[in-house]
Amino acid sequence: MNPCPGPLPAFGLSRRQLLNRFGLGLGGIALAHLLNPASARAATAGPDLGILGGKLHFTPKAKRVIYLFMSGGPSQLETFDYKPLLNERNGEQLPDSVRRGQRLTGMSGNQASLPMAGSIFKFARHGQAGTWMSELLPHMAKVADHLCVIRSMFTEAINHDPAITFLQTGSQVSGRPSIGAWVHYGLGSNNENLPAFVVLITRGKVDQPLYSRLWGSGFLPAEHQGVQFRAGKEPVLYLNNPDGISTASRRQMLDRLRELHEFGREQSGDSALDARIAQYEMAYRMQSSVPDVTDLSKETEATYELYGPDAKKPGTFAANCLLARRLAERGVKFIQLYHQGWDQHGGLPGGIRQQCKETDQPAAALITDLKQRGLLEDTLVVWGGEFGRTNYSQGKLTATDYGRDHHPRCFSIWMAGAGIKPGTVYGSTDDFGYNVAENGVHVHDLHATMLHQLGVDHERLTYRYQGRDFRLTDIHGKVVKGILS
Repeated sequence: MNPCPGPLPAFGLSRRQLLNRFGLGLGGIALAHLLNPASARAATAGPDLGILGGKLHFTPKAKRVIYLFMSGGPSQLETFDYKPLLNERNGEQLPDSVRRGQRLTGMSGNQASLPMAGSIFKFARHGQAGTWMSELLPHMAKVADHLCVIRSMFTEAINHDPAITFLQTGSQVSGRPSIGAWVHYGLGSNNENLPAFVVLITRGKVDQPLYSRLWGSGFLPAEHQGVQFRAGKEPVLYLNNPDGISTASRRQMLDRLRELHEFGREQSGDSALDARIAQYEMAYRMQSSVPDVTDLSKETEATYELYGPDAKKPGTFAANCLLARRLAERGVKFIQLYHQGWDQHGGLPGGIRQQCKETDQPAAALITDLKQRGLLEDTLVVWGGEFGRTNYSQGKLTATDYGRDHHPRCFSIWMAGAGIKPGTVYGSTDDFGYNVAENGVHVHDLHATMLHQLGVDHERLTYRYQGRDFRLTDIHGKVVKGILS
């Protein structure tokens, strides 16, 4: 037989020529997948260790991240940053010496006055460190000794879309890879049957929009983008076989597609075909793994009680926190939870009371659950929004009602687990809660620290795109060593 040296068009090869051209042949690979899928994948692909190949820059403290993102911007002044001076001077005008000419949004910048608004909620100290927390967070108060509250976060964006994009991708301009995509790109995956990066969004919450680009791969290969799990019978869209298609038929279809894509890659050198093959194969394996991990009925009544009454309602924040723990147990590397509704320009007391009711117990339960299962020591948990809220009232200030505008100058987040110093408070704001007073933490600093705990030097995890080496932290960022144990 003529071995047909040199490239030939895909449709100019017979099946026999195609198999001869590839030595043992892709047909043999396909048969191996049918007879023993696990061993065949191990032989052809090997473990997914990411671009770093398992050679980390530091000894990692974290094996995984659970990021609880409170979309809309929670008010630090009603949660973690106690400011009694605001109560004393409630209704007085914001001093120019405090504002320092800083920009305001168009929503409150044209107000005739900027009356300072003290929180109507009581604060108390909790835990051995005496961390100040609002009465809105009674369950978080019980796990205060596991938390590191950072009161001195600051960001650059003053409006939602660029601010959320900045927290999720390290850039205010859309198109960059999300933090979860960077983690998957660098570190790979610990479970070949589940995505390395999973996204969960609280069901039924309508507020500032969440776009899929927030968990996208940007210019990284497409296989690094997050996979959204939804509540209901079909957690991952289009994962189930169509009516009339059996599992065996789908397997045969995927094997034929693999052959065509492998051949196309040899001809064109297009690495996107590798990503497509990987996604097809992952989808096939997820047909059995996803129903198992999302089946919360296997949890005990004690666990449901821990997470609260909403834990049995699919798509709630409580159910998503419980699912996040199940995903963490199975080696998912980055788990992103979004909870919308924190954008309280008016009616803040009633709005934030409801938001905390939905999230306080589940978030505390997640910390407790991870701790009792031995997972907190290598799971990094992060809670926070895209910015904070102003210390003055947007709109009319009354004794029982007020609103707060966007405020990028200072806000609070908390971190727990995976080498983060527990039971501590880092940084501070001024007595008016308007500016960072000590140990400011920029968004790039937060990202650098998260990567550091995963064993990655943020300056060395890069990707060349359009002639430049890009990284999550752009050209800034430093590890916040003061919060590390």
